[in-house]
Amino acid sequence: MLSEYSLDGKVAFITGAGRGIGTGIAEVFADAGATVVVNALTDKYLNNFVSGLRQRSGARVIGLTGDVTTSEGATRLVQQAAAAAGGAIDILVNNLGDAIRGDLVALPAANAMRVMSDEDIRKILDLNLMSAIYCTRATGAAMIERRRGKVVNISSFGGIKGTPHLSMYAAGKAALSGLTKSIALEWAPYGINVNAIAPGIFPDPVTAGEENYRRTAEQRAREIPLGRVGQLREVGLLALYLASDASNYMTGQIIALDGGMTV
Repeated sequence: MLSEYSLDGKVAFITGAGRGIGTGIAEVFADAGATVVVNALTDKYLNNFVSGLRQRSGARVIGLTGDVTTSEGATRLVQQAAAAAGGAIDILVNNLGDAIRGDLVALPAANAMRVMSDEDIRKILDLNLMSAIYCTRATGAAMIERRRGKVVNISSFGGIKGTPHLSMYAAGKAALSGLTKSIALEWAPYGINVNAIAPGIFPDPVTAGEENYRRTAEQRAREIPLGRVGQLREVGLLALYLASDASNYMTGQIIALDGGMTV
């Protein structure tokens, strides 16, 4: 591996990584030599993933359950991650998020969905925006004091282009892009890089099941210029660039990784 892409000696904290895109990022970071702290709300998928990654990569992989959608929870988990890893967090990946479908008001259309409640709206914004705000704040002071650090936010193609029935999800991801750009400017004088990845369609074969994954991949491929869905590891490879010294001259960027969907 080129030295610029090595994460040897670095501690990475990845939120919402018991399944999906977060697992692809964790796998690549472990292969690059990082100590990887993987967070999920519950241990439903987390424990099996962490133990499997330890065995496969030989890397130091730590699993932490907890809720980063509250200020207190995020602060506590960041502190626990640093203590468990034995060092300050060098790389923060704000990966937690979920696309929950619903309409803002009742629609007469045949494809209308249920109207989102206030609780639905809060949950969507907590998952896709507030968790990133809280975790970024919780890690920021130590990064600024040490004059180094990498923050990688996982946005979505839905934050770049409009998507019917996903208005609140799109709002959260678009706001995350604005957060990325603004914090990048605020923290640039202190040697900290803040960037975001906006993935397209990346179904998870583990949680979807083999048959559902195959069906989804075939159906969604028709929407994608490159003619296929993304592989989870591909997000990890781009995240590695943004987390490593290779990207030291890049900050404030939102990089679409979507097979051409937002071109």
